[in-house]
Amino acid sequence: MPIKPNFSDRTTLEKYSSAFSLSDMEIFVFPELLFPMVIANIMSPILWEWRNDAWFTNISKKSYNFKINRIKQYIMEHYVFNLDLDTWGLTDKDTEINRFKDFIDVDILKQSNALFGYEGDKYYFDIDIRKHFGLDKYTTNIIPYWKTETIEAMTAFRHKESFTAGAGECVSLSALYAAALFVVGRIPLEHIFLIGTPLHSQNFIDFNDGLLTNNRRIVTKKMWFNGTSITAKARRALENEKVTIVSHISGYIHHIYKKATINIADYKHFSDKLTEFLSSDLSPEVFVNFLRYHLCFKKCFQYRLTTNGHDYFIALETIFEYEHHTKHNFSEASREILLKEIDEEEYSLTPLDNRLVIQDIEDYLEKNKSLPIDKITSFFLNHAKTTQCNNEESIKLLFTDLADFLNVKPQLPSNAKQYEKTESLYIDTNKNREEIIQYITEKSDNSETALLSLYAFRQMDYINWKPFIKAALERNPVSVLGLKGKTVDAAYQIINNLNNHSIYDGKRLAQPDEVWNFGCGDGIEKAIVMANYLHNEFKMTDLSMNIDKASITLHCNKLNFSFLSTKDIIKEFDF
Repeated sequence: MPIKPNFSDRTTLEKYSSAFSLSDMEIFVFPELLFPMVIANIMSPILWEWRNDAWFTNISKKSYNFKINRIKQYIMEHYVFNLDLDTWGLTDKDTEINRFKDFIDVDILKQSNALFGYEGDKYYFDIDIRKHFGLDKYTTNIIPYWKTETIEAMTAFRHKESFTAGAGECVSLSALYAAALFVVGRIPLEHIFLIGTPLHSQNFIDFNDGLLTNNRRIVTKKMWFNGTSITAKARRALENEKVTIVSHISGYIHHIYKKATINIADYKHFSDKLTEFLSSDLSPEVFVNFLRYHLCFKKCFQYRLTTNGHDYFIALETIFEYEHHTKHNFSEASREILLKEIDEEEYSLTPLDNRLVIQDIEDYLEKNKSLPIDKITSFFLNHAKTTQCNNEESIKLLFTDLADFLNVKPQLPSNAKQYEKTESLYIDTNKNREEIIQYITEKSDNSETALLSLYAFRQMDYINWKPFIKAALERNPVSVLGLKGKTVDAAYQIINNLNNHSIYDGKRLAQPDEVWNFGCGDGIEKAIVMANYLHNEFKMTDLSMNIDKASITLHCNKLNFSFLSTKDIIKEFDF
């Protein structure tokens, strides 16, 4: 049946309105919004311009790994991670709970979402999550919007004061990565899964061993077990948090909802591949990486260097400290070079007390790769006794943590759901931008994913404006705060003097805080900024707008405000 959203239904209106603000909490409540954000990026002309960049010359002919790394480097150079409180402003728990209370259990919301009380893994609990995000200066009722930006807003950050490049938060970056892998890397969307936890968002790319995109970086399976500080940050979410949402071109699954729309075979395949990605056999290299990752165990080991007929000994933690000052590390491939960079005075002529020689352990592991962990643990304990190492308790704890390091068990949503069949989308990597937009538009009659994509894309000549205006007047506090205290005339002059250029092409429109943050907007967008100010600062409700191509008039009581537009839109509406 054709999809015809009923905007007199409060839940429907909130969902479609959320497609314009795309805050973290809205995506948590409406997981069907996550993949449309990817598709909105895929339809953006900005992303297709990347194909013309010299950086991506002949990329379609390159290997999978080359494509991934090329895209990663481009994103790292052009976009920074941003999670400040000023960009999209603040709201409060009472307001947001009131929005969602009729269609989501508030207690579950508090247990699962970082903004409503969830404090995540022990790391965030220890550092005080509110202080970590700069919220400690406000009452506990105040929370940030943390809107997820599509590529237009991400790229426009370069116009914002103190920014020299684009920016976005983790969900924005994961959606950008997914879209870029499709448009620039020609990687089918069927291979891309978006993973959301209460405090983070990343993607799993199902190709060969798989890989994770993590903010601006990528993590291969080998990197997952390399024990570096960067990888430690990447591991944190999947090691400690429940996965809230898995989103895919076939649909989504959410850990608190009974209904799921993702193709069950795709989800089971993803679950198996991710679990395999997060597991590794024990080898000498992986064991050393584990010691680098869990620094508390490094004091159990020393390295024996034999040179000129003499043995010299050095604490393992000293070697790891030297890794921070060179491109070389303690892995077998570069170990010899690293050791040559260590000052001679760091070595001892006698073995260090109460430590095992790491080479003895590596030799044993190399010869006994197939042994189970409990057998290897027994060897360690016996070997420790013969070498007068008295760290038995540390060694037992070491192997408990090593087992967790080798086999991270992702806390995925249960697959025991009520699976609803939805209209499937297939976007061919060989289609051009215009063909994709036409395909999504045609599919929007029967696919809600396609229809929500047009809303997230801001295709204003096709969609209903009611959800857009609702979002504009209810969830754009930054422009109101920026104009606070100004008279109506002064506010009008400030808004009208902004650069007359939209960050969105064609008939697409920015929300008021996008206009304010980036200092530019088309006349229609400026008029809506003015309406937002009048509505929220002066509580004016008698607002209407007449859009006649280039001429825009905002009516408020007996006041009229004129603006100029290049959007070529004809429309009249009441706010």
